[in-house]
Amino acid sequence: MSSSAGNASTDVKPQRPTIKDVAAHAGVSLKTVSRVVNEEAGVKASTRKAVLASIGTLGFRRNAAAAALRHGQTSTVGLVVKDISEPFQSSIARAVERVASGRGAHLFAASSTDDPGRERQLTFSLSSRQVDGLIIIPSSTDHAYLAPEISSGLAVVFLDCPAQGLNADTVLSDNRAGARMGVEHLIRHGHRKITYIGESPSFYTGAERFEGYKEALDRHGIPVDPDLVALGNPDSPQIRSHLLKMQSLASPPSAMFTGNSVSTLATLRALATTSLKVAHVAFDDFELFDLLTPGITVIAQDPAGLGTAAAELLFQRIAGDTGSPRTIQLHTRLIERGSGEVTPAELRSTGP
Repeated sequence: MSSSAGNASTDVKPQRPTIKDVAAHAGVSLKTVSRVVNEEAGVKASTRKAVLASIGTLGFRRNAAAAALRHGQTSTVGLVVKDISEPFQSSIARAVERVASGRGAHLFAASSTDDPGRERQLTFSLSSRQVDGLIIIPSSTDHAYLAPEISSGLAVVFLDCPAQGLNADTVLSDNRAGARMGVEHLIRHGHRKITYIGESPSFYTGAERFEGYKEALDRHGIPVDPDLVALGNPDSPQIRSHLLKMQSLASPPSAMFTGNSVSTLATLRALATTSLKVAHVAFDDFELFDLLTPGITVIAQDPAGLGTAAAELLFQRIAGDTGSPRTIQLHTRLIERGSGEVTPAELRSTGP
């Protein structure tokens, strides 16, 4: 029997030490231990030292979840992006995590796969886990569903695109000014016929960048030619058809502006199958663009800056800032690598 009882006792899992165990070991009250654990004032140095010694001896760990319930914050924040594996968005995520870590908070990140239903599911899931705040790169066209969450105290910041149907904090790149800068760069190098390839203007970024293209042309007295514009699904076959159409024109375009990295990559693939020669400026940088010959001239966003600005704004709200919703716009920059600096005369001199 004793042997059996001994074996049974080895199956009992050791209990984690509690705050009561620490109080008993140190010979102090529960309140004193709580003050020491929460780094509150009003505890004598000798008593604090004794409590900390007992904590070390017993291996006591503070229950963060319980503390969060008492104080109303969990020191966790959520990030919902479209695709965490995409370089631009992963750079944003790393920046948000750096800020969160510096504030002693943990980050939960998830991908919506550009699905509005999944975005909504993820935001509700994170909210139900009592995160202190959310940063969202949105896919949905209606964010009114978040109004009750915000009213109940959840801090929310939208990134890359503003919320729809909801007045909320937003951090953006200056998409319109960036596109305008890129197209004007081509105009300064002598180009008047510039084809535009980008996403549908039903998307915020697509609309803003296309407006920047049109504004640049208008500033220089160049009419917008609808035949030079390709908007929509940026797949290679569709873009190749557009480029072949450009190639067949009596006076083909001498330059091209692509509205995002997806469009740019598809365009580069399609361009390799045609004889069309154009100067090229792209919106969004990509890690291989500088390795091409010539390198791709780009309008570069600052993903780390966007993530940092969004996270800092979020933590201001978590800390109690109740001011009106803010919109923060970050500048883009032109990186010259060769493709956007070719003149029409230089293109003609290279022959067919």
